[in-house]
Amino acid sequence: MNFLDGALFPENQDKLIITAAPYGPEWIPSDFPEDIPVTMAEQVQKAVDCYNAGATVLHLHVRELDGKGSKRLSMFNELIAGVRKAVPDMIIQVGGSISFAPESDGAAAKWLSDDTRHMLAELDPKPDQVTVTINTTQMNVIEHMDERDIAGTSLATPENRRAYSEMIVPSNPAWYEEHIRRLTAAGIQSAFQFYNLNSFETVERLMRRGVYKGPLVCNWVAISGGMDAPNIYNLSNFVRAMPDGAKLTVESSMRNVLPINMVGMALGLHVRCGIEDNIWNQTRTGRMTTVQQIEQLVRLAGELGRPVATGKEAREILQIGVFYDTVEESLAANGFAPNQRGGQQGYLRKVA
Repeated sequence: MNFLDGALFPENQDKLIITAAPYGPEWIPSDFPEDIPVTMAEQVQKAVDCYNAGATVLHLHVRELDGKGSKRLSMFNELIAGVRKAVPDMIIQVGGSISFAPESDGAAAKWLSDDTRHMLAELDPKPDQVTVTINTTQMNVIEHMDERDIAGTSLATPENRRAYSEMIVPSNPAWYEEHIRRLTAAGIQSAFQFYNLNSFETVERLMRRGVYKGPLVCNWVAISGGMDAPNIYNLSNFVRAMPDGAKLTVESSMRNVLPINMVGMALGLHVRCGIEDNIWNQTRTGRMTTVQQIEQLVRLAGELGRPVATGKEAREILQIGVFYDTVEESLAANGFAPNQRGGQQGYLRKVA
């Protein structure tokens, strides 16, 4: 992304898109009962509350009545339908880390291997986006947390600490290429989760080969533990590599969320907040609900003079539903340099 004269002025930036992540699958309801919805009606209402506060993208996970994260396709379909009816302009982004489980004996064979995650392309009603991780990586979400961040919560128990520090996100080429193709065929936008510069570079190569032909909509996920650490050097290096047409949201965890979001807002990027990322105020003297976090960002955006996008404006900015016919059109629309003519294209490009 190029920062020309005036690039820091709000009139030269997109309106701010706020993504809300209010479902917090790593927590159990007793960790924050004031702000963890459990019933389907409560989960739909949480989306409504986030939208009314100023968030226009909903990062969606689903809970069963026992408070545990759901792996049932039918539950996701029910929540998506409920949110669509309640707040039709809100962009629904399903967290792509989910692997579904069979709901009947006859379905068991269909849910083997990577097809469990590919079922995200078969959600009905379909979401606007599904997050797509690129390249297998460690996802130790505990690594840069302070012990006080999780004291007294379920994350502090030995079994949960072990589970969330040992997580690995599997994303090999055979899986993500097929997944992107299925999402595109279903008209669902791939929202790329970039953990560092090399995951972005892989997507650029996919776009140059024609595996993905659409808007480059992505998150810089700065939570350490196998991903970038949340500091200005990593962010500036990452932003410098982004083409000017990319739509980039910054994301971090715990008390890094607010300062990273403030930097992102000043630079003209987009932001994410919610209890999936952080449950504390900046002095760790109290917990903040997702709605309170959204309201805080709206106030700060006002101080910067940067308007917050409406749902319809966010859809236009993120180009929901837009796909391109050719590689050349896709590269130009996103601000990439064109592919070389007559140069070394490589074996992988020739067989794409």
